[in-house]
Amino acid sequence: MILVVDLCYRPGSLSAYEFVDPITAIIRGTGRDVRTCHSTQVDAALAGDAEAVILCGTALRDQEYAGYPDRFAWIRGCARPVFGICAGLQVIGRAFGGSLTACTEIGMTPVRVVRDDPLFADRASFEAYTLHSIALDPPAELEVLAVSGACVQAVRHRTRPIAGVLFHPEVRNPWVVERFLEYSLH
Repeated sequence: MILVVDLCYRPGSLSAYEFVDPITAIIRGTGRDVRTCHSTQVDAALAGDAEAVILCGTALRDQEYAGYPDRFAWIRGCARPVFGICAGLQVIGRAFGGSLTACTEIGMTPVRVVRDDPLFADRASFEAYTLHSIALDPPAELEVLAVSGACVQAVRHRTRPIAGVLFHPEVRNPWVVERFLEYSLH
């Protein structure tokens, strides 16, 4: 079972239709079981029961998750693969001591791969849909995998199966989620 974590401002918000449901559809398309849970209900035990955890994005002005960094302390000790999308990347970065900075990108954005990684296979660049007003200044534990002209677009933990992207792969790049599951669960 893949645990999908809804980071939207409240459980059951309409934003889940845009940011959570497309991710669960991609996962189901790979033949895996999915469980969705709001971020206020996740703990280390629940995350530990999953094969992998995916932290979903939120709406542009929905930054409620950023006010509760302790809510995500379980990420530092999670033995399962963890993948963050947009707000999820920011949560991962903060869990390891990174900081958030203002950076707005909206729409299709050129992304350049700067480090070989199975997440992007043989791609040197691609177009991705971005929708954020905050970017991550990653800590030393996270290596930068891809960038746009404005900010870091993808990171990976140096020693653990933890990665994230700032863009929204559910819009135009579902292969990113599929690849994360493929290489992190085999």
